[in-house]
Amino acid sequence: MLIDTGHYNDDGEYVIEYLQRHDITRIDHLVTSHADADHIGGNAALIEYYETEADGIGAVYDPGVASSTQTYAEYLDAIDAHDVTLYETREGDTINFGDVDVDVLGPPEPYLENDDRNENSIVLKLTHGDTSFLFSGDAEDDQEAYLVDEYGSALESTILKAGHHGSVSSSSDAFLDAVDPRAVVVSSAYDSQYGHPHDEVLQRLSERSLPAYWTATHGNIVLTSDGQNITVQTQRDAPTDPNALRGGDPIEVGSTDGVSDRARIESDGTTSIDAGGNETSDDTDSDPDEPTAEAGLTVAEIHADAAGDDRDNLNDEYIVFENTGSDALDLSSWTIEDDAGRSYTVPDGFELAAGDTVTLHTESGTRTTTELYWGSGSPIWNNNGDTVIVTNANGERILEEAYT
Repeated sequence: MLIDTGHYNDDGEYVIEYLQRHDITRIDHLVTSHADADHIGGNAALIEYYETEADGIGAVYDPGVASSTQTYAEYLDAIDAHDVTLYETREGDTINFGDVDVDVLGPPEPYLENDDRNENSIVLKLTHGDTSFLFSGDAEDDQEAYLVDEYGSALESTILKAGHHGSVSSSSDAFLDAVDPRAVVVSSAYDSQYGHPHDEVLQRLSERSLPAYWTATHGNIVLTSDGQNITVQTQRDAPTDPNALRGGDPIEVGSTDGVSDRARIESDGTTSIDAGGNETSDDTDSDPDEPTAEAGLTVAEIHADAAGDDRDNLNDEYIVFENTGSDALDLSSWTIEDDAGRSYTVPDGFELAAGDTVTLHTESGTRTTTELYWGSGSPIWNNNGDTVIVTNANGERILEEAYT
């Protein structure tokens, strides 16, 4: 499921690149929160790409409030051109999403505030076990008031994506009290022409001691739920205190840097790993993500750009590792991972002698003492830059080699 595709200035470029890095070959559910061009800017390009070069779009969900912009027209044209199923989606609908319950809480019938696009955003609550996520598009004061009146404490969610990019017209006191999140994500540019997120919203979050993650300084924000706890990962270690949020440095849009653990929100609402550099009782002198010394293993060569079309020549995409130490290395159950989290595990019994090299190819093949094969049907290593991460059988990060 993909909710929105970003600003029209980007034409879906960064979203599509991110999905490609994560080997997402199909979008089952494309949710259009509302028709503003900063939310549907990549819809047409994304539909075109997935319908012509990947495995398609299952269905598109739209609140049904039209826009007169060219961006909106191109989005509808792409749906028509590729005969993609389009559902007008309203309060009371559900979306079938495996073990995750997806409830549509808005827009209501009839539409609010003279069919205003923001106030009639699709509002989704995703529930996985004891954890939940609330996405409210650009819902402002009228729709938030409606949601509070209609659902009250049923809005309660572990994670809130702040409405309207952190605008003062959203994330009201009453709404925040009803949702009662454990953390808030704000999606806006560092130099937003509208000044998002607004200081008034950050103050409301601060008054409730809510950690805030801002895409402008934290970069990509990855929230992973196991049904009981949520792990928060970001590209940058930036402030999460709402009143200090702007103290972080901006991160370039489209950055391909990997993400690191910042916090773990436990089922009882407590945070076991602190984020943003704040001290916690779990703080130690060592960084668990810092590579540890393991005699000799180095990356000797990164050949990310295979000859011709990468997809047709996967075994010409490879990484060469060398044991520069004086002793053999038992690499059994070690893992090699890229920035997107795709992982290969070295087979048991594989040993790399001192001074020897081993080449890890992307596709399939017959393993030898000098050749390993990932077994992937698609490219792993990003031609424009990625990170090779090696972890030993004990879960210790051994090396981390970035390239551009």
